This record gives sequence, structure tokens and C-alpha cells, in this order.
Amino acid sequence: MNEILIRREGRAGRITLNRPEALNALSYPMCLALDAALIGWRDDPDVALVLIDAAGDRAFCAGGDIAQLYAEGIAGNHDHGRDFWRDEYRMNARIADYAKPVVSLIHGFCMGGGVGVACHASHRIVGETAQIAMPECAIGLVPDVGGSALLAHAPGHLGAYLGTTGRRMGPADAIYAGFADCFVPQAAWPDLIATLCATGDVAAIRGQTPPPASLPALQPQIDRHFASADLARVLASLDGDDSDFARETRLTLGRVSPLAAALTLAIQAQLGPTPSLRQALELEYRVSFRAQADTDFLEGIRAMIIDKDRKPRWQAAADAVAIAALLAPLGPDTLTFTEE
Repeated sequence: MNEILIRREGRAGRITLNRPEALNALSYPMCLALDAALIGWRDDPDVALVLIDAAGDRAFCAGGDIAQLYAEGIAGNHDHGRDFWRDEYRMNARIADYAKPVVSLIHGFCMGGGVGVACHASHRIVGETAQIAMPECAIGLVPDVGGSALLAHAPGHLGAYLGTTGRRMGPADAIYAGFADCFVPQAAWPDLIATLCATGDVAAIRGQTPPPASLPALQPQIDRHFASADLARVLASLDGDDSDFARETRLTLGRVSPLAAALTLAIQAQLGPTPSLRQALELEYRVSFRAQADTDFLEGIRAMIIDKDRKPRWQAAADAVAIAALLAPLGPDTLTFTEE
């Protein structure tokens, strides 16, 4: 079975992630095929828009194929991960910069690498089952695939909260946080897809009122506790608050990699509130390039994905020296962007 379905339908270039048994996890070949399709349709006058969706009922894309990254990383082949991330990040940038409308239809789990495919599109549609998150800190990595840029643009200090805790967002919260644009019930998707393919006109997209959001009411608490870019101060602030929100958030942060959480806060502070996507991707790549050797990434995958004991043994130092080293420029290995 093809992992990704690429075809033309009417005026649309269609891309369907097709690994439903693996929650449509994005493999390296899928990433390359998606990017090649975008390049091929860029100057095709018969393609008016690109439409990206996914097979199955459970997920748009639950993330990258990190089991393969783990196998290669444990074997000492760090170049596999570095190549994957480099080409994936370039694909993320191409989606964001595409000269034609890119429509993503997001249902079920959309996490990590799935966010990189879906949430840089020009027209991001969420259905009622959508659960969007950046849970990388739980496996010892930082929000990447341009997720740090999306987080930075979120209201107040919401990005720091979402990035460190990996909290899932339903459709309304995803729109509020800037990860999606509009809500369309999934029952209406087949007709919408047919119209988009027939007309090539995104004017057919008409959002409806989503189910209620939960994040807006939490914004004051989030802004108070996540005002600092220093993890120790964030934890101290939460420890000094006896609210349900503070207790639950503190428990969540107690489970993630301390280095990953500290790095996530540092990246948000370095990017500021209005970074470009390419700026964010280049900064993220500094961490992912070094992740297999110098962070808790491989241990996090072991605990959460491979052995599934959910008992990671975090050992990487989370001090200022380690953070500075991971965020240092890469010199000749700096992420660059091709324009083909």
C-alpha cells in the first residue's frame, strides 16, 4: 500500500497521507514525496490549489516516524535523523511559502510532524475530532517542524505553556492558538472537497461555529505562570499556586524532559512574538541536529514508543551551559532553504 497518495483531481493537486494503521506517521519517503509534489505543481497552470488530507478515522498525522529515527540513532547513524529533519523542515517552509492556496483538512490526532504538514497551510480546516498538539518535550525533543513559530505567535505566553506541556487542542482551541483557521464539520468535507476540486476556488470554504474553547479562560493563569523564560521560575510559580490548573500543569512538567522544557522556553524567548517560519526552523534545526548525541531524545523514544514503560530516565543537564551549546549556530551545517 502506498504510504502517500498523490494525484490530480480537477483543479486540485491532492495529497493524502495513507498510513492509517500507523496513525499516518510521516516517514522520510512520505516527506520527500510530498515535497516533490509541491515542486511539480508549482508552475502547473492546471493546478489551482493543493488539498492535503489523511486516510482513516483516528489521525491526520500523529507525528514523524520516530521509531525509525530511534533505530538509526541507536545504531549510531545520526545522519539519518539529520537528513530527515533537514528535508522535512524545508518541506514545511515550502508549504508555508507556496504561491497557490494549500488547504489542509485536520481530523483526529495531529501532532509533531503532522502539525508541520497541516498547520503551515494557507487554509487550515479543523473538524470536530481534531486534537492538535506539540508533545515533543515528552520524548526529550523540542517543538519543531516550525511549531516554535506557531507557538511564538500564540496569544500571551500560551506558546510556552503549549510547547512545554504538550496540551492537546480541540478545534476551537486550535483556532484560538493560531494552529487552525476555521471549523467545518467532518460530515461536510466530502462535498467541500468535491467543490474545491471542481472549482479550484477556496471561496467555497465557509467556517462554522466550533464547539466551545477552553484555553481563553485559562489565559490569565497561563500568562502569570509562564511569564519567565527560566524553567525553575515557572515551576516555582506553579508550586506557589494551589489551583487545579497549577497542580495539573506542575504534574505534567514533572514528567517531561527538563532539558527539553528549558530549551523550549529559551527558544520562545529567543524568537520573540513575531518570528518568521524560516527563522524558527533554522533555530529548531540547531537542536535536532544535536539531539541524538546531546539530549534525552533517544531515551524519550525508548520509554514512550519502543519499550512503552513510560519511565524515561532523564539524564541530560538542563543548565544554561547545555542550553547555550544546543542553540549555538551550526556553521557549515546551518539549515538553508532551496528554492527549486
